[in-house]
Parts: sequence; structure tokens; C-alpha cells
Amino acid sequence: MDQFEVTGGARLAGRVAAAGSKNAVLPIMAAALLTDEPLVIHNVPALRDVATLALILEQLGVTATREGSTLTLHADPTGPSRASYDLVSTMRASICVLGPLIARRGKAAVSMPGGCVFGVRPVDQHVKGLNALGAGITVDEGYLVARSGGRLHGADLYLGTHFGPSVLATGNVLMGAVLAEGTTRIENTAMEPEVTALARCLVSMGAKIEGIGSHRLIVEGVERLHGAEVTIEGDRIEAGTFLVGAAMTGGEVTVTGIDPYQLTAVAETLRLMGAQIDHGETWMTVAAADRLRATDVTTLPFPGFPTDLQAQIMAAMCVAEGISVVSERIFPDRFMHIAELLRLGARIRKEGTQAIVEGAPRLSGATVMASDLRASAALVLAGIVAEGTTTVRRVYHIDRGYERIDARMAELGARIERMEQPPLEKHRPEW
Repeated sequence: MDQFEVTGGARLAGRVAAAGSKNAVLPIMAAALLTDEPLVIHNVPALRDVATLALILEQLGVTATREGSTLTLHADPTGPSRASYDLVSTMRASICVLGPLIARRGKAAVSMPGGCVFGVRPVDQHVKGLNALGAGITVDEGYLVARSGGRLHGADLYLGTHFGPSVLATGNVLMGAVLAEGTTRIENTAMEPEVTALARCLVSMGAKIEGIGSHRLIVEGVERLHGAEVTIEGDRIEAGTFLVGAAMTGGEVTVTGIDPYQLTAVAETLRLMGAQIDHGETWMTVAAADRLRATDVTTLPFPGFPTDLQAQIMAAMCVAEGISVVSERIFPDRFMHIAELLRLGARIRKEGTQAIVEGAPRLSGATVMASDLRASAALVLAGIVAEGTTTVRRVYHIDRGYERIDARMAELGARIERMEQPPLEKHRPEW
């Protein structure tokens, strides 16, 4: 297991290209199950989650071949339909194989998913939506088991929870509907760019989908899909992490290969904190000459401020002047990074689904533990501005969603080194 040693006091500056979007590529990979022709995906990031899903797909009879950043997937429709606990339990997005398996093979057994631990994230919307299409899903010994008994059928259904529409559930139901008989109308669908990317991929495979990019998707089922060739867009969360890092270190960073529109809420938040923003068609620059100012942030479904950047913006608030308030409206328990930021000298108080952050004039290096993917990135950013050395342990989390973040941060001026984490000391009582 690796850890990062981060020496504080650096200023991030320069240009960095965003890797392909993790949250976009995973459902698109699962879409390979919908056809017996090759699906060719370009700009695929080199991430642990991508490798894990490729292994899951191989379990399901999909041949995965990678050359550089291009991944070719070719499914055998007669392959197994069981996705085992050992792999599915490591990443939540693996549940996106459920809809394609049911739609193409009429059956599925997919372990309940795992992934980052920051509160309960139920799968009820996946089950509700697919059952409306005739999937017949039940839970049996920790597996979601479906036996549709034939082709799925169109339906009118509503998705969403108290905290907004589910991105993964929207994708799963959409992939079930494209091969269903008749018309499916899905209300309150997620509008995140990753859902749009999946819908466009399905259209390129021959699906008939109306309303892409809106809260209502209308799907006219087709009998079969064919292969396609798609390119994954730049990762807006990775880009946002670099841009927040530029602002909180008093630096200037340009991220290329992205759609700036996807970062509108992030850019506005950084502008309110005192950063300067500039952008073009495929790039965005953030610069900050002075100490940031406090502001308030509420996480919301797209195009609101993304929950996946909540931990990172909180790290910036820890060194901003004044008192900031973070309200988490997507995952109410997503505050596990607070305890580790406190170890660095941050001043944070949690009250329900809010965190009140009083900016400190300085943070000090310490040993911290990464609890999940985005918390890992926040701790790295905090370590870059802290005085002294910060050791971030369990960085396998960050490797799930950031491609070579240590090397790329170093290219921007961060003093960060990856090394093997030593074994924990074991002490015996003296009695």
C-alpha cells in the first residue's frame, strides 16, 4: 500500500490536460454488454476503477483490449450473467452492469455494490426503475437477482430521491430501456454530463433517445444495438481539483481538454472567493494572488456545485479569510474528511448536513488517513499549503479516480512523493 509525502508551501502553476472522465467512462464500458459488436472507447483514463470494471466485464464474457488510451470491448452475448462480490464490492459504479445484463440476456445476478464509504447510498431507484420495465429484481444472499423472462417492456416512470435524481440509476434504467419493447418515458432523470455522454454513446450504437440533457428522457426501444466508436470527455472533477488547488495556493493553473460549461458553478464559487477566472472553448484558467475569502457552498445536482468537489472546496475554505458554510444536499454524511482536516489544524464544526469552516492563517503538516476518493484529493491539497510535511495514507483511494495525480501535481510545482506505506506498529500491553 502506498502513501504520499507532501511538503507544504508550494505554489501550483502551469498547464495540465484533464484525463478522461471516470464517471463517464464506467457506464459507457458497461454499455458494451448491449451489443455483440465491438465498442471502441478513446481517451480512457488509467484508473483503478477502470481496470476493476474491465475485470468484471471479463467475468461476464467481454473481451477487453487496451492500446494506450483506447479500450476495445467485445461482448459474447452467451457469457455469464453473474458479477461476483469480490470485485463489485470495491466500487459502486459496478452496479451499472445490471441494466445492460437484464436488457440483453434477460437475467442477471449482481452483488450489492461497494465503493467509497461516506453514508448510505441505496440502490432502490435502480431496482424501482428496472422493475417497472419488467426486470423482476429481488435480493438474494447479497445479490440483486433479475429474471425478466424475456424482452423488457416500455413504461412510464419517475426516478429520484429526496436528495435529487440518481446519476447511476438514470444510466442503468436508460440502458435497460434502449432494448425494451415499446416506449419508455423517464421523468426526473439526472442531467449530469456523464449521463449525457452515456446517452450519446447509446445513440451512436443505434438507440433512439429524445430529451438528452434534460430531466425527461423518452426512449423508443430497438431490437438490437451495434458497435460504435466514442471518445470520453475530460474529467470535470479532476479539472476542478486542479483549479481549486491553484486558487488555494495562490497560483495559476490552466486545465485543458474540458468543457468549461461543466464547471460554471465551481468557477463562480472560486470567483466569489477572490480568484480570477478565464476560459476558452476547451480550457479554463484560475489564478489567485491573495488569500482567498470565505463563501458558502451548497452541493446540488448538475448544474449546481458538484458533491464530488465538496471536500476539495472545504480544504480551500480552511485557509480562506472568514467563515464559510458548506451544505451537503446530495450525500448528507459525506463529511468524513473533516476529522483528518482537523489534524492539520483546520477549524471546522459539523452541524447536521452542514459544516461551518473558520479559515485559519496556517495549517500544519501531520499524518492523515484518506477515507474515500475525493477526501484523498482534499488532503493532498491541504498538505500542499500546510507548513511542514503531510503524510497521506491509503492513497489507493485516489488512484481509483485520479490518473497519476502525484506526478501531475509535481509538474505544477507541488512537492509530493509516492512511497510504500510502512506497516503499522503493533504494541503489546506490558501487563
